Amino acid sequence: MTKEKFNWRIFLKSIAIIAVPVALQNLLTTTGSMIDTMMLASLGEQTVGAVGLCAQFSSLMFSGYWGFVGGGMLFFAQYWGAKDDENLPRSYGLTLACMMTVGILFAVLALAFPSFVMGVYTDKESIQQLGIQYLRVVGFAYPIQVLCMAMSALLRSIEQVKIPLYGGIASVFTNVLMNYLLIFGHFGFPRLGIVGAALATVLAAAVNLLVISGFVLGKRLPYVFWFTKHFRWPREFIALYLRKCFPILMNEILIGVGNMLINVVLGRQSEQAIAAVAVFRTLEGLVIGFFSGFSNASSVLVGKEVGAGNHETAFQRGKRLVYLCSGIIAAVCLLLNFARWPLFHAMGLSGESYRIGCGLLLIYSVAAVIRMGFWIQNDTYRAAGDAAFGSILEITFMYVLVLPCVYLSNFYFHAPFLVVFALCYVDEPIRYAVMQKHLYSGKWIRPVSDTGQATIEEFRRKRHIKI
Repeated sequence: MTKEKFNWRIFLKSIAIIAVPVALQNLLTTTGSMIDTMMLASLGEQTVGAVGLCAQFSSLMFSGYWGFVGGGMLFFAQYWGAKDDENLPRSYGLTLACMMTVGILFAVLALAFPSFVMGVYTDKESIQQLGIQYLRVVGFAYPIQVLCMAMSALLRSIEQVKIPLYGGIASVFTNVLMNYLLIFGHFGFPRLGIVGAALATVLAAAVNLLVISGFVLGKRLPYVFWFTKHFRWPREFIALYLRKCFPILMNEILIGVGNMLINVVLGRQSEQAIAAVAVFRTLEGLVIGFFSGFSNASSVLVGKEVGAGNHETAFQRGKRLVYLCSGIIAAVCLLLNFARWPLFHAMGLSGESYRIGCGLLLIYSVAAVIRMGFWIQNDTYRAAGDAAFGSILEITFMYVLVLPCVYLSNFYFHAPFLVVFALCYVDEPIRYAVMQKHLYSGKWIRPVSDTGQATIEEFRRKRHIKI
């Protein structure tokens, strides 16, 4: 087939328009988390560790609803490209209903059963008690955070990326300010310690929701508040939605459970190791923040073209997004390693916990370049309609290779902690190689819109693709 010259200028400009606001929002959020950790560091390593473990519970919730976000953005982007004003709000309503079910479930667990939750993550009684105090308040934030995430996913899919950024900015500043006031009791506010940090998170989530809603209403944007269209779900639409979402949902849930099992191992190390992991997770958020920008860019730029029937453009964009993302992640990891000394010390690590933190960051920096390359390919496939391939691959390797290696090395061979941690990434190079082969096959382009389906056979014929 004849190759058209790829327009890099338009491509990079399109990435910047979507990825930069998302990356900035995540950078601000992670910076806010770093400042929170610095404030909590004055209360001791146990407090830092307890909040870090509670964050792992939040991550499990994230895994529970992110499957619906990934599936939802597949539909949002493709229907946006096809200009389908009936199915786009319908897919948002179904996505929102599923996500809120998860958010409410985790809120109930945090508010009513915090002892059980903390008992799963650590066997250290002192850390458990601190975490219980935190969960009993922060649980109120979970449904609000889920609602904000659903609205943000829709807005980014329809290329309104600045509004979630504005909400994120307001949320971070609120969180940092209220942490300062409520943790330490400044300017007449009560000194609440770890409970103050949890309350600040709830207030920040509420501010985020108010700002996003205000901009949507002020600009009269479509879809978000089209309540009359949100909950009209014909049976065939629900079947299509669940068929596309099911692999992504199973991926996120099973990988979330797998990560929880890994965190059970990490939470049964020394208190210094637990504190180091908590601080490391904050820095990991910086890397994931930059990745999220590319993830959203791939969902919109690839999904939109697939939905509009421009499959060759989607194919060329998908390939280039993978390598750009890996290059940016490598640069971010290099910078974090150069800055590790002031960052770790500012967040309360010293002595043994500092040594462990440096080891964690070095191991992760090598693995992250491969891992984010895999993730961006998986998100690209999902946006194009192939929700199953990457999900099956990730689940298989997690349960067949990663978990056995981590558990055997820790509980049977009693390997050093950093060796156990490194084995969390043992599968990454193999998965990446398999995903690369799938990337160049083009079989991942599977449109759901009528416009996209009308041109898919021509694309497959030109590229000699057999499904």
